[in-house]
Amino acid sequence: MTALPPALRPWATWLSLFPDDLALQLGAHAARLSAAVGGMRPRGEAEGGEPQGYDGLTRRGPFERLLVSEWLWALEAPEELVRRAAFGELSFLKPAFRQPRGALRTVVLLDAGPDQLGLPRIAHLALLVVLARRAEAAGAAFTWGALQSDPARGTHTGLDGNALLKWLEARSLEPASSHHLAAWREALALQQAPGDAWLVGAPRLARLDGTEGMSRVEVTEPMEPGAHRLAVDVRPAARVVRSVVLELPPPDDCLRLLRNPFGQRLTAPPVLIRKEKRLIGFAFSGDGRRMLLHHSDGSVAAMAVPHSPRATVPKPRRLQVPEGQRIIAAGWRSSGGLLVLARTGDDYVMHGQVRTPDGARKGRYHAQVEAERPDPPAGASPLRLMSLVDPRGQELIWMRDRREWLFSLPPPSATGTVPLLPLERHVSAMAEVRHKPVYVMRPPPDSSGLAFVARLGVLGEQEPRVAPLNARHGDAFFGYSPSGAHPDAGLLAVRHSANIWRLFLDTGVKEVWVPEPQRVVGVVQPPAPSPAGLLTLDSDLRTFNFFSQQSPRILALASNDVVQAEVSHGQPVFGWLTKAGELVLWDVMERTFLYRALPGAAP
Repeated sequence: MTALPPALRPWATWLSLFPDDLALQLGAHAARLSAAVGGMRPRGEAEGGEPQGYDGLTRRGPFERLLVSEWLWALEAPEELVRRAAFGELSFLKPAFRQPRGALRTVVLLDAGPDQLGLPRIAHLALLVVLARRAEAAGAAFTWGALQSDPARGTHTGLDGNALLKWLEARSLEPASSHHLAAWREALALQQAPGDAWLVGAPRLARLDGTEGMSRVEVTEPMEPGAHRLAVDVRPAARVVRSVVLELPPPDDCLRLLRNPFGQRLTAPPVLIRKEKRLIGFAFSGDGRRMLLHHSDGSVAAMAVPHSPRATVPKPRRLQVPEGQRIIAAGWRSSGGLLVLARTGDDYVMHGQVRTPDGARKGRYHAQVEAERPDPPAGASPLRLMSLVDPRGQELIWMRDRREWLFSLPPPSATGTVPLLPLERHVSAMAEVRHKPVYVMRPPPDSSGLAFVARLGVLGEQEPRVAPLNARHGDAFFGYSPSGAHPDAGLLAVRHSANIWRLFLDTGVKEVWVPEPQRVVGVVQPPAPSPAGLLTLDSDLRTFNFFSQQSPRILALASNDVVQAEVSHGQPVFGWLTKAGELVLWDVMERTFLYRALPGAAP
């Protein structure tokens, strides 16, 4: 990181965890809190300890420890020696004592309940930096955790990025109570002598049983219009109270500190899109690892998803169909590239070679019945194609239209066109999972028996498999999860009723309640220990929320009204397109921007 100002260098080891701009802002808070907290008191001569030489100079002491150079005053100017002794200006050797360092430690317990959610946690973060450095300077162990968490799993020793991320996730709707404190005191053996133990939270913590002998830091947010600061009272166990007022960073930086403190700002300017090539929609490819971009000039492009905010994005593979043709569907194959289906007259032509046992061919198709044409409405984004190469070397292709019909595109014929074959109706979602296309069918309106619930279908096998899903509505989303997902569908969420969604995992089915104003746009798996949950778009069309079996929280904020949002089922990424034409990709694991494209006049 950039060199810190001299005043912040004592905390450089811990501030280096954060981006440069956040480190400077957090360091300013750490400097003010450090002055209020003070250093750890070393054990003095009165506490025992064996003498171990000398450790610097002091202004007090017996004359047998008077510095040798001070005795010159007795020979040269005795009156000056008397004056210096009277005014405490003489220098004495300061004795050092051997101390049992192994028993010295600092314990910090932070309230993660509703009293301290939001901005007060910024003061908690700065205080952790202060106390970690303070403990290291005194040669003490450093132990800390969230008061509401289980001591067996929530105890951290040392301060690093992984521990801080777990602490940020440890938010609780349960206020801190005496039984929380009692559990920590027993687990850390703080019953008789808490030592250098700190309790951080609201003033109400002072009323808990078991706070005897513990130092406290009280953090409050002034209830004043326009106030953007925190009041911090440091109450050491054996010292006077010291108060500090922390002026908070700008709101955007506060959000980064609370949601993604280790993420970098975008180091490169956003990509500009030509005005005449305005983006009208996007979709993730069948395997979820590419983005298909649909432009107003009728072209389609396939773009690789960057692996980090600083990664260079290769130039997208773009295809423009000949004049007179209209793109109906598009897809991407890891081996074969872009695959685009376009309508020309009453027939359809495939741009991109389709594999057959006899070699690659260009497919041509026709609709058997006019009412069964899969054409999307004018101005809408094209449909998504999915393909699979079977053991014989034949490429099988499917697509789902906006009427929720699932179509099969038979192998190309050397003699002419082949028909588009409708396979299923009421298909609410489709994706490629573990190299096989899978889909979810909602129960039809006149269903009964097993058909009364949604069903999961698996394609690409000798005989298509269909299995019932215990969900009665049928809206569905596929998502990405590195482990713990359904063996056939991966991470799958299906609506069961108006506000209840069911997540199908390897351990069973879990229900998630989503309030009515929220619109579900996908299912995601944030970093552990957070469970999988649903990504929703708020009624303000800008706030992306996360709902799971834990407390709801905000995942990301858009700069303008969102007109389209989609979650990848092949990697922990979701994207959105705003009314202003901005395309954004957001990394769920790193909680930061991966990519932004703005409308403009790029050369």
